Amino acid sequence: MFGFFKRKKKEEKKPAPQLIDLNNNPLQEGDIVESFRYDLGKCKIIKVENHFYYESLESGDRVIWVKMIDASNDLQKVKKVIQ
Repeated sequence: MFGFFKRKKKEEKKPAPQLIDLNNNPLQEGDIVESFRYDLGKCKIIKVENHFYYESLESGDRVIWVKMIDASNDLQKVKKVIQ
């Protein structure tokens, strides 16, 4: 009658961001990357209790991977160091 009982459309869920660097290189545990945030410098990707972290090789600081997501393109703000 007044639209009180209309069904709401389900919102489409956005897929979870993947662990990919700015050059679209896939990242995994143990990779060395150069961080562009939080003054971490070169970092190693580690896994602690089912969560990925960037651990700085210089200072030992850890940042969870979710904080490194670039809002404009859902990529990580890191560059993979290829050895």
